[in-house]
Amino acid sequence: MACWTPCAPAEPGPAVHSDPPANDAPPTALVTGAARGIGRATALRLAQAGWRCVLADADAAGLQRLQADWPAGTPAPLARTVDLTDADRIAALAQDLPPLDALLNNAGLSAGGAEALAGDEDGRSARLLALNLHAPARLVQALAALLRPGARIVNVASGAGLRAIPWRGLYSPSKAGVIAQTRALARARPDWTVTALAPGFVRTELVQGLIDSGRLNPAQAVGKIPLGRMAEPADMAEALCFLASPGARALTGQLLVLDGGSSVCGGSQALPVAQHAPRPFGLPTRLETHCAAAKDWRASLQALATATDADAYDAVVDGAALDAASGALLATARDAARRFRARHAHSASLTLLLPQPDDDTPWEHAGDLAATHMLVATLAAEWGAQGLRINALAPGDAIEPCLPLLGYMAGARAQFLTGQVLQPGA
Repeated sequence: MACWTPCAPAEPGPAVHSDPPANDAPPTALVTGAARGIGRATALRLAQAGWRCVLADADAAGLQRLQADWPAGTPAPLARTVDLTDADRIAALAQDLPPLDALLNNAGLSAGGAEALAGDEDGRSARLLALNLHAPARLVQALAALLRPGARIVNVASGAGLRAIPWRGLYSPSKAGVIAQTRALARARPDWTVTALAPGFVRTELVQGLIDSGRLNPAQAVGKIPLGRMAEPADMAEALCFLASPGARALTGQLLVLDGGSSVCGGSQALPVAQHAPRPFGLPTRLETHCAAAKDWRASLQALATATDADAYDAVVDGAALDAASGALLATARDAARRFRARHAHSASLTLLLPQPDDDTPWEHAGDLAATHMLVATLAAEWGAQGLRINALAPGDAIEPCLPLLGYMAGARAQFLTGQVLQPGA
């Protein structure tokens, strides 16, 4: 056993580091939609980790409330009241900003109750597309000269961009568009790290309002989430802070789906509610490794060990599947899952290290990898109510570039991440 954390602790959770600017000033991030919900939680989390934040939102009063709650002893934020549906306002935003290490395009708009063909007569559809789809691209174009080398751009998409949500106007099309835009930008600007985050149900003020008004049944929503609870804005804030860090480089061009496993789970049976409360985000990770015999990665993983705290988040990284014979991948992954389940009853994570797809695999064994991916999704659904998470990572031939990502996936900061198979560099 070994304990490690991805970075030095800072209250109330671990710090999130960025490339230090040349003058040793704190790293700077621009967060749109910062006045409430996920944006507010992310701005506060970045501040606690030592970032300087530029806060952009059309809600001036909300920005004032956020500034009033700003953590003492952290870099003072810059607040900008701006309507991001207006291309001219976006262009003007760049005129008085400092250089940026990260741009978090979080601002968004929904259209509850509207049909996809409605909203043209009063401009609602145009406004939704302007904010959800066009604003991220316009911000990148306007701020390109301010983005430092190696900058991180994060677009907040949605699970609605992966599957259609009816009667929400053009919300699903706009989020599908921003996911595709993210991948295209990553190809066009390989010098940046460009990623997208797809949240599921998050208990923001908007969602809570839907619950209070009777428009959303929380039990019905939670019944579709393997982890048995809605996410809190803090879950998304931890993910966005990771994606804003240099450690997210391995994920450039990719989508991180943080929905408690709902996107990989089907069936008509309602899932059980969570039986254990989430652990604190700042816990160190007590890491157990089962490394592949063919890969000398144990030293790299154990080099991350920094603590021996008794109160820690239990995690297992199992690389046995990397040594699996052709056609034996599913069986090897099942053995790894059995080992994990025999040792952990609740509140722990298993991360499988899997091979990447290989065009030379015999056709009769071509289904083995897909079956293993589906096993990850199935176990995520079956284990979720116990707070047990399972994900997979396909690191290729080098583990070092993936270590920060692996640290996030396995640890307490990612407690709403389950059922996902990530392939860095894809």
